[in-house]
Amino acid sequence: MLLLSRQVSRGCGMLKQCIRLTQAQSISHRNYADMAFTFATPSDVYYTNAKVKQVDVPSFSGSFGILPEHVPSLAVLKPGVVTVYEEDGTPKKYFVSSGSVTINDDSSVQVLAEEAHPLDRFDAHAIRDGIAKAQQEMTSASSEKSKAEAEIALECYEQIQKALEH
Repeated sequence: MLLLSRQVSRGCGMLKQCIRLTQAQSISHRNYADMAFTFATPSDVYYTNAKVKQVDVPSFSGSFGILPEHVPSLAVLKPGVVTVYEEDGTPKKYFVSSGSVTINDDSSVQVLAEEAHPLDRFDAHAIRDGIAKAQQEMTSASSEKSKAEAEIALECYEQIQKALEH
């Protein structure tokens, strides 16, 4: 009985040591206070491994914010605004049409968009004209393909208008 008691005691001590080592490795592996951010399209690169505080993205599963040490994830972007909070806290807003966001275990984040443009480059009057034109194209569409294209254009214009109003 005494021998069994010693073995159990020794086993518990080894278990505690294993748990401490695992926790220490986990903490050292995920102890990142910075977030390396890359944001690009096929034609433009806005950020390359830049140090930022936060990134807010629109996805099909809902809009969400990304901070350092965010759980690793992959999401598909929907038309909307990506907001990048730079180190000094300044928010920079970009409209994206679609794309993906990848959040890695090392606190690096990549946003790869089909199209992205700084929000301050848009003209509210031109957006209203685009909405009217897309609505007209939707109602006069002669095929499912042209109707779908008009719906996509309308959704993008409406999201840009919404972003400009806020």
